[in-house]
Amino acid sequence: MLYGREHEQVAVDGLLARARDGGAGALLLRGEAGIGKTALLDDAVARAGTAFRVIRAAGVEYEAELPFAGLSLLLAPGLDRLDVLPGPQRRALEAAFGLGEAPEDPAAAPSATPAPAPADRLLVGLATLGLLAELAADQPLLCVLDDVQWLDRASLDALLLAARRLQAEGVALLLAARTEPGASVDRQLGLPEVRVTGLAEADATRLLAERAGPDLPAAVRDRLLAEAAGNPLALTELPVATGPQAHTAGGLPLTSRLLIAFHGQVTGLPPATQTLLLVAAAEESGELDVLLPAAAALGVGAEHLAPAEESGLVTVTPDRRIAFRHPLLRSAILQRAPHHQRLTVHRAVAGALPDGDRRTWHLALAATAPDAALADALERTAVRTGRRGGHGGAAAYERAARLTPDRDAATRRLVLAAEAATEEGELERAEALADEAAARTDSVLAHALLDHVRATAHFWRGSYPTAYRLLLDAALALATSSDAPDASDAPDVVEPAHAARMLFQAFHAAWYAGEEPVAEVLDRLAALPLGDDDPVAPLARYLPAAVLPALGRPAAAAAPAAALPPAREAVEAARRAGAESPADLVQLCGATLVLGRDEETVDLGGELVAEARAKGTLGVMPTLQFFLAEAELFHGRHADAELTATEALDLARDTGQHQWVSQLSALLAYLAALDGRTERCTELATTALATTGPQTAAPAAGRPWAHWALALLDLGQGRAAGAADRLQALTTGPHRHHVSATRAVPDLVEAAVRLGTPDRAAEAYERFARWTTAADRPWAQALRLRCQALLGPDELAEPAYRAALDLHATTHRPFEQARTALLYGEWLRRTRRRTDARPHLTAALEVFDRLAAHPWSTRARTELSATGTPAPTPRPSQTLPNALTPQELQIARLAAQGLTNRDIAAQLFLSPRTVAHHLYKAYPKLGITSRTALPTTL
Repeated sequence: MLYGREHEQVAVDGLLARARDGGAGALLLRGEAGIGKTALLDDAVARAGTAFRVIRAAGVEYEAELPFAGLSLLLAPGLDRLDVLPGPQRRALEAAFGLGEAPEDPAAAPSATPAPAPADRLLVGLATLGLLAELAADQPLLCVLDDVQWLDRASLDALLLAARRLQAEGVALLLAARTEPGASVDRQLGLPEVRVTGLAEADATRLLAERAGPDLPAAVRDRLLAEAAGNPLALTELPVATGPQAHTAGGLPLTSRLLIAFHGQVTGLPPATQTLLLVAAAEESGELDVLLPAAAALGVGAEHLAPAEESGLVTVTPDRRIAFRHPLLRSAILQRAPHHQRLTVHRAVAGALPDGDRRTWHLALAATAPDAALADALERTAVRTGRRGGHGGAAAYERAARLTPDRDAATRRLVLAAEAATEEGELERAEALADEAAARTDSVLAHALLDHVRATAHFWRGSYPTAYRLLLDAALALATSSDAPDASDAPDVVEPAHAARMLFQAFHAAWYAGEEPVAEVLDRLAALPLGDDDPVAPLARYLPAAVLPALGRPAAAAAPAAALPPAREAVEAARRAGAESPADLVQLCGATLVLGRDEETVDLGGELVAEARAKGTLGVMPTLQFFLAEAELFHGRHADAELTATEALDLARDTGQHQWVSQLSALLAYLAALDGRTERCTELATTALATTGPQTAAPAAGRPWAHWALALLDLGQGRAAGAADRLQALTTGPHRHHVSATRAVPDLVEAAVRLGTPDRAAEAYERFARWTTAADRPWAQALRLRCQALLGPDELAEPAYRAALDLHATTHRPFEQARTALLYGEWLRRTRRRTDARPHLTAALEVFDRLAAHPWSTRARTELSATGTPAPTPRPSQTLPNALTPQELQIARLAAQGLTNRDIAAQLFLSPRTVAHHLYKAYPKLGITSRTALPTTL
């Protein structure tokens, strides 16, 4: 029976009820050691009863560096259902659990010993979601996970991703994590939380009386109540603590006193039993098939387990595992054991395990001197960890370096450890390893790779100029060096391709540092002597040729922009040279946008997104989808752009890509501004401006798009002053070369002219005019002519408007065409040519209504009424498809194509039950009752 936990039980009951009713959810119980979290988990299992299927696991301290150890234990009951998962997800989970090998990624970054890039961790999380949904297919599933603070990071990331995507799977995910009293910061997991605190005095008194009996002296009772401070574990364990240490520990923190109390119970057992418990504490799985052989090597048999069972310290579960009464008991045994005993036990455990990563880790924990063979094994473990997409590779590389007798080989492994730590997001650790490795070597390649590590840390902290300079200098050193890498299997000289890849990274950092750094990087890239058979050569040639002219600069070693062939030719050349991953080609999408070749972005971006989806290379999808959504927006395909950006935003959040969370939130804010969703636009723009990632003080990556979104909202609602202020800062500031800043210039011109201050737009317009010449696209020339009509004298306005509309007619950009028609109609009305104005205003209104661009419809309707012609009655605010949420519309479109729920789930990274849930929500909104009517409705 639990005392005083009614609040927590209500929260758990709500979680169970949602799963029982076909929903899903997650709940985290957080509190200090011994506060009753495990008891609440046990109570939840009891309350779920036979109505739920239950799977359960717990984090273990020694498993923290073993990727996917906790997840593999939790999902073991569902491994026979792996075949139902989509291929990429199944293969990712099989690789994570060591049931199959992850393929090497040919797009891996250069390294002292090129190691495979990590498999996409998102796939493992999606596979986790799919497997949980399968386990809940027949009855609701309760998934219980204790001691989350000790769970290996790879397992935790996968579970958190699954938790965020739970919608209608019938799954209840209940977790518990320990906090330390007085700690100022706990890792925020992004889940609903219940803080478990100490018992009230009355409940604590009842629990103590139940545990200690009615004969406990009042003075002892009061002392125990004061010391326990409402901690249930203290109230149950301190009364039975034995030995002098338990009575002299009053000045220690409560957790330390509980450890002492537990250890006191262990020291009263026979020595052989204590040894067996130490083996069980050191071996992370609790499997008797491992524990008993390890104990036998130390002269201890299975019969020595009985005293520990009789005392209630451990139990043997039906699946033949030893379970400790409380996790603190395991900690007490490990912490109080002498160092030499722990070494001996780890050696014995390793001897009982088959060859593999777990055996290697236990041997490493037992090692006391350099061991070349063990260091080699640890490096292989690190490589496998990376291929499986798990965290922990940095720890394996670093431990391997410490055990490596040869100085150069140890240095090489420190370089790899620093690179792995960067990939795992441990920036301070990465920098420390980089500094240590740099002090040990004169290798130009090694120093370049370590500068890449430092640059990555600076980039994620927002120090873009520093990151750019480090990367550029490293690339130049590589480009001019013939220094041989340390790795024995590396090429004899540094290939120019290594420098090119470093410059690609420098370009990324330079994009946020300013226009001059961008130009410098591209000039260097254009000058590299790359062969036609190098996969990076087509991009290295295309990027400067596309971007430098868009900045108003000639490409030093590239063809003029007008002569630049389609990006498709660069893609085909890269594929012929061996580029296989969409990640190899993603920057081509960005380059086509910079130069205004939006139609190529739509074509290439759509192809690469489909390829990434099919191959499971999901980490690059937010980048690709951002570029694709921009191009869809510019083509007036607003609904498509919102679908693309919404899915990409979810993926960016799931993968922790803060840059793209900011960018995509800002792009969605712009789409909200288009149709006048003021609160939504403001909310998304605020999110974009506040999303900078950990340890970052620099402006958010989505800042340019966010300010354009807020400016468009102002402009559409008649607030020209606010729009002009934002747009002038955007188009003349440090990010003026960004796509959003370039495309926002016509809005600045309109706002400035409305205020009677056209000079505010002069500088930005001159740059825009040069850009439209470089872009050489009819729609761009149409926008330039619109700007000329606004800025020039009245006698030149009409020819400019007419020429602009003629060019618009040759392109399919309905929103911009309608805006030009609206401005022309307004000009005609102001010059008292109301009859001439009406057809242009009417055409603009029809387009704005069709696009649901409500602020612009209102403006066009007002202007049309001012001509003396009654404006058409406003259409309903939503057509049937527009009544759906982006996810409902996306699912409905795929269902209309004949895809099954499972096919749709695989394509959109959802569970089939969630797909069915959204379809049933969509049907009444569309006025239909089944999917057979979808093709004729959408």
